[in-house]
Amino acid sequence: QVQLVESGGGLVQAGGSLRLSCAASGRYPMGWFRQGPGKEREFVAAISYGGLTTHYANSVKGRFTIFRDNVMNTMYLQMSSLNPGDTAVYYCVADSRTTGTAVGIRDAGGGGPYYWGQGTQVTVSS
Repeated sequence: QVQLVESGGGLVQAGGSLRLSCAASGRYPMGWFRQGPGKEREFVAAISYGGLTTHYANSVKGRFTIFRDNVMNTMYLQMSSLNPGDTAVYYCVADSRTTGTAVGIRDAGGGGPYYWGQGTQVTVSS
């Protein structure tokens, strides 16, 4: 059983920054998804088991950075230049399968057999 505990959400003004954390019970390929009000869930970013490979949605490329601390089994999402369109509940996911990959998380669009965190709210005010 994989356990994921997220933290770091909150309220920030447009143009500001925020860092999300996701502490895992082990080491896996992981990623972030989000669901804004009235929107479908969407992929944000993913990172490989070792942390050397990352993938981003076009909407966050250049503004968000995904990285991980493999000693602490914690994944992070550093978000900068936030805008109201980034307002959403952010969820971390982990793929515990031996065949799991970061690109697989990206391409499955959240439909894969992943473990999900409880979600953390990010609100960006204009």
